[in-house]
Amino acid sequence: MPRAIEQIVNAYVRLKNRRGLDALMMHRQRLVVDLKSRSGYDFSLPIDQIDEEIAIIEEGLGRLKAEFADLGATGPI
Repeated sequence: MPRAIEQIVNAYVRLKNRRGLDALMMHRQRLVVDLKSRSGYDFSLPIDQIDEEIAIIEEGLGRLKAEFADLGATGPI
């Protein structure tokens, strides 16, 4: 069963919503920075999970970029 973030990213790619993907990415990046700045607790597990989510979002951005590149290559001049 796909993870929630995969379903969200797939929906954004299907809808060609680059802003949504960028917002997801920025939010996850801010979370990582915030968790890394904290002390007194081991945040390595949530940081690892967020890093995995960032990789999924990056993959979605890559798919979206490839889609636009394909459209540009086959579109009218």
